[in-house]
Amino acid sequence: MKKMWDFLEYGFTTLALMLYTGGPLTVLVSGGVNEGEVEFYEGSDNTLIKVTFLFIYFITFFLIALRWKKLVYLWQKDSYILLLIGISTASIIWSYNQSATISRSFALLGTTLFGMYLASRYTLKKQIVILSWTFGAVIFLSLIFAVALPKFGIMGGIHTGALRGIYNHKNVLGKMMVISTIIFLIRSSNKNNLLVYCGLILSILLLLLSRSSSAILNLLIIINLLLILRTWRFPYRVMIPFMIGIATLISGLVIWFNNNSEILFNAVGKDASLTGRTDLWSAVLDMIWKQPWLGYGYGAFWFSPDTAESVWYSVGWKAPNAHNGILDLWLNIGLIGIIIFILSFLKTLSKSFIWLRYSKISEGFLPLIFIIYMILSNLTESALMLQNDIFWILYVSIAYSVLLPVQDLNLNRN
Repeated sequence: MKKMWDFLEYGFTTLALMLYTGGPLTVLVSGGVNEGEVEFYEGSDNTLIKVTFLFIYFITFFLIALRWKKLVYLWQKDSYILLLIGISTASIIWSYNQSATISRSFALLGTTLFGMYLASRYTLKKQIVILSWTFGAVIFLSLIFAVALPKFGIMGGIHTGALRGIYNHKNVLGKMMVISTIIFLIRSSNKNNLLVYCGLILSILLLLLSRSSSAILNLLIIINLLLILRTWRFPYRVMIPFMIGIATLISGLVIWFNNNSEILFNAVGKDASLTGRTDLWSAVLDMIWKQPWLGYGYGAFWFSPDTAESVWYSVGWKAPNAHNGILDLWLNIGLIGIIIFILSFLKTLSKSFIWLRYSKISEGFLPLIFIIYMILSNLTESALMLQNDIFWILYVSIAYSVLLPVQDLNLNRN
């Protein structure tokens, strides 16, 4: 009976994680519309998506209630995430669109509980196994969509020919395939399994076919970081000089990039404004200074005509978000929320370095690599503390997982 229950629980976790990546319901419900088409900006009937996630929240609450003692233990060790949920919920009071804030803050709570469930139910090693099955399913379905359902799986419009798989945009597929590559890279280092290597190769292939330049660049950075961070486990007499050398090299590269950025952007067919993002950021900052401390209410800014339209008028296009995670978070919960998030991030970052240093297996790389990638991906896109989003789930799970002793890495937590 226990084996059957575990099988059903693993199945639910895998399916829920795939839905939290953003596919395939969104693209199916939209009818496969593309960026540049009117319907893409008007949205579609999301009733099916809302009901599906309500069902996931209900099951998550039931499963997490079975382990409430573990949850209380984790809460006692870190209250930052609870504070973030608290301020998001409290923002209903000053929100510029209360109905949007109510629905999105409730969804954020359900999403956060799922991340807590992962941390309290599975070891980090087991989480990586489940994530590999999740992204294996994403890869398989994305290939099916591309071949059998090209209207949904391949973009038209201004991005004609770019693969989007089970997602509504190529950039989403690109971001997911970076996470997928990280997961399969970690598993391949200590598991000689053909399926793992196939997952790794197909993740990179789908990333290239998505034509998501930011995701491709982020993957190159992550791969180099993986190589560099291996030295973090070296003896101090080797590690410290090496890290000083790497820091010096990176500083030099940053200076060189600042002096030659326009040439580099032209070489890859991009403009220095990052496809209009710099103008958008300037317009968003103007709105931030009008409500700097508390923001406009969680999830409210882009759904209120009194706020979003001011930005759209300034930039000349209907931006769905700020294309920067920190700016959108600032719009949502203000500077107070930003400070709490930074404190949470710094604590998780320091704990992740400790895990990487003292864990002896490849799974110890995931916390640090993921939170670095989360920040990289939020430089030009917005996926920071979003409801029904895999990035927030994994951040919450990692933030609580690294609070446990490193020696628990290989232990099952039930």
